[in-house]
Formats: sequence, C-alpha cells, structure tokens
Amino acid sequence: MTIRDRKADHIRICAEERIAPGYCYWDDIRFVHNALPEIGYGDIDTSCELFGKELQFPLIVTAITGGFPGAVKINGNIAEACAELGLGMGVGSERAGITGTCPESYSVIKEHDVPLVIGNVGAPQLVPQNGKEPFTSEMVGQARDLVDADIVAIHLNYLQEVVQPEGDTNGAGVREAIRRIARENRVMVKETGAGISADVAERLKGIGIQGIDVAGMGGTSFSAVELYRAMDAGDEIRTAMGETFFDWGIPSPVSLSQCAGCGLPLISSGGILDGIHVAASMAMGATAAGVANVILKEAMDSTEAVKRKLTIICEELKAAMLLTGSRDLASLADARYVVLGETKEWMDQL
Repeated sequence: MTIRDRKADHIRICAEERIAPGYCYWDDIRFVHNALPEIGYGDIDTSCELFGKELQFPLIVTAITGGFPGAVKINGNIAEACAELGLGMGVGSERAGITGTCPESYSVIKEHDVPLVIGNVGAPQLVPQNGKEPFTSEMVGQARDLVDADIVAIHLNYLQEVVQPEGDTNGAGVREAIRRIARENRVMVKETGAGISADVAERLKGIGIQGIDVAGMGGTSFSAVELYRAMDAGDEIRTAMGETFFDWGIPSPVSLSQCAGCGLPLISSGGILDGIHVAASMAMGATAAGVANVILKEAMDSTEAVKRKLTIICEELKAAMLLTGSRDLASLADARYVVLGETKEWMDQL
C-alpha cells in the first residue's frame, strides 16, 4: 500500500467510524460559576501569543492530513478559515510531501495568510527504521519550507506505529535525534493521542524544543484508526492489537496537568470538542488548545462550514470567560474549577 492510499484511508476512517473512547475527560473539568462577573461580553480579550505569533483566539486546528489528492481541498478549506479567524493551523505528516507525493496537498496553505503555521515530521523518521535512513536536518527544513511553517512539530506517534502493519517501531535514540534537529530548526514536540507525562516533559524541555502539544487520550485514537485498516486487510493480529490498545494513553486534561510545570508553552489537544473545553485548557495552564477531527467533516465540505464550526467554538469560549468573570486569558488562567470523575481518579493516582 502506498503512502497516498494510507492517508486516504485515515481520512475515510476518521470521517465514518468511531475512533475515540466513549468517555469525555474534558467534561470532568467544571468551572465554578461567577454570578457577578462585572465585565462586558464585548470587552473580553481572547487574543494570545504563541511562538511569537499573535492569534485572535487561543485555538489551533492541529495536524489532520496531507499526502493525497483529497487533502488539497481539506487543507485549503482549513487554511482559509484559520486565516480569516486569526487561528493557528498544523498539517499532517509531511513525509509524503517532501518525498514527492502530492506536495500540493501541503503547499496549498501558503495561499492563505494563516497567522501561525505548524509543520510536521514524525519522530520515528528521525532514527533508522528497517534499513531506512533517518531524516536529516535538511529534510526537516524542507518540511518547514513546504508550508512556510513558523515551527515544525515532531510527532511522537509510537502507539500508531506499533499497531500499524507497516509501522516504524524503533524508538531508540529519538531524544538525541530531536536534540540534533533542534540545533538547526525551530521545533516543538507533539503526541498524537496518547499524552505526555511529567517525566517525559522533563526529559524533553532541555533539548532545544520550544513547546509541547500534549495531545492526550480522549480524541482520535490512531490505534482505532489502524484497527479499521487491519480489519479491512484481514490482518487478525493487528486487528486484535488495535482493539486492545483502543483507549491506551494518558487522558488529555491529566497530561496537561502533568506538563503544566515544565516551563514551555503548551498546546492542549485530544478530545477538545467545544469552547468550554478550550476554556478549561486555559485555566489548567495551556497557551492554546487544538482541535482536529471535530472539524473534519466541515473541512471536507467547504471553507464556510469550517468557519461556522470554529466560530461556534470561539463564541463558546467567550461565553465561558464571561461566566467566570475572566476579562482576558490571563484572568481565565486564575478561574476556579473542580475536577470530577475518572479524570480526578487519574490525577489522584499520579
């Protein structure tokens, strides 16, 4: 199977199948209502700065796709919407694009003035894999230039790789490889649905990276995505592995709380569905929140559909800020909240 076919499979599965655990961990974060906010809705400031770029809202459409013809429309619609709303945008793995597979599915975003663009290379590709040579700093630079990225995210996606039949599963030497790449490129680190612990954040922060996207469990499970691919291929072993690891990982709000003391800018993603979840992320220490699958069907439709969905999330964030008496994001960081349910159980055990 080609990279192009695999990328198309991922989008089809994400649009049609159940790919997230049934429990919404972000709903366990509940704000204490402020019945006397003493601010006006129109005076609320939702702007933030991330990686030196100004966003109108602390929201990023994180890595979704690239590398097959259908991604041109998806990424184009997202880029246009993000440019008009003042939001950040990431792209899917650029390995396909820099090796010549449908590069226009990535470069299409350069047609729009997106205020913050995040490129994408996989951490497994930074070390030798099954006889394949690792990416060089120059190749990471190619990924940056393909989308005019302000920063490149290095994706820690070993859960996906271990379930994927054609996966790259060598994890030895990745930390030093990231350090090497960070000497010559502006990079951050992003998980892809299994979360980052305090220990891992501590080991990452001293090697030159400029931020972390915790991308915890609760949103898209790439174990689930690969499960459906394995079922289609009649691969019993990978199907069983996909089922076993369907809900593997650290829940997103737990991962965010684990990383909050690392001293790096944090993006909170993994199961973010609405503006209250974005507000909870800010209250728990994130600089911005990330959404992906929640806007996929809209991105497959039109720019206007993406704008409508993202605008709803942004207006919900403003409403949550009013109802907590938070004039700006600095105030929201001090808003009172409680932690309930399985999320509290996780936090109490760590």
